[in-house]
Amino acid sequence: MQLTGNTIFITGGGSGIGLAFVQRFVERRNKVIVCGRRAEVLVDVKERFTDVITHVCDLAEPGARENMASWLISEHPDLNVIVNNAGIQRSVDLTGDEEWTATHQEIAINLEAPIHLSRLLYPHLAGKENAAILNVTSGLSFMPLANVPVYCATKAALHSFTLSMRRQLADSGIEVIEVIPPAVDTDLQAPGLHTFGVNVDVFADDIFLGLERGQQEVAYGTALQASRASREQLDTIFDNMNSRLTWPSHSAPAETSQRPVS
Repeated sequence: MQLTGNTIFITGGGSGIGLAFVQRFVERRNKVIVCGRRAEVLVDVKERFTDVITHVCDLAEPGARENMASWLISEHPDLNVIVNNAGIQRSVDLTGDEEWTATHQEIAINLEAPIHLSRLLYPHLAGKENAAILNVTSGLSFMPLANVPVYCATKAALHSFTLSMRRQLADSGIEVIEVIPPAVDTDLQAPGLHTFGVNVDVFADDIFLGLERGQQEVAYGTALQASRASREQLDTIFDNMNSRLTWPSHSAPAETSQRPVS
């Protein structure tokens, strides 16, 4: 992937991995556009990176995604790269009683949005030089953590979709790249709830080295191990990861936690 001179659209670029990517793309002299549904977060991004363009958008809504794509094409016709990064991760007890809305929003943000935006923007990107679509999945695509089942399922589906899209777009001139993070110290579930994992700057620096090398699947740490593991190795990792999990009583609804998309 060419890392300079692009016009790049990043979803979920207000915090965590997305914000780390924003910083590195700005440092490499790219025009960067960030969308999110929290206006106050986007204000903070704009104050930190004055040249970044921000746009409020709730990617859980199909109509909002369509409006976002139309706005990008109309206002920023030089757009040639999209980074599908926005995500929600919730702890869920599958035996508990829960409104479907929360689950559907997690699916919509993590899976529907990147598929929909990629298809909406494909005709535009197909005519651009150095065009690319980057999908941010997860090491949990390969070895799910059972207490965040919907998140893991959506990331596994996005990994599968990325493989298919790369094959279908092989002759289009659009490079299809998958970024596969391990646990990263961000506010993925909510501020203060995801303060473990690799440092986000260490992770982002390594990912950009992979992008500079032209890798189409860029993973780090345990996510790299999982993406290359055999089925037997994945079964062992899965058992080890989930052996210490405890579950709420089946008679009580599970507590859930959610990071608003930034």
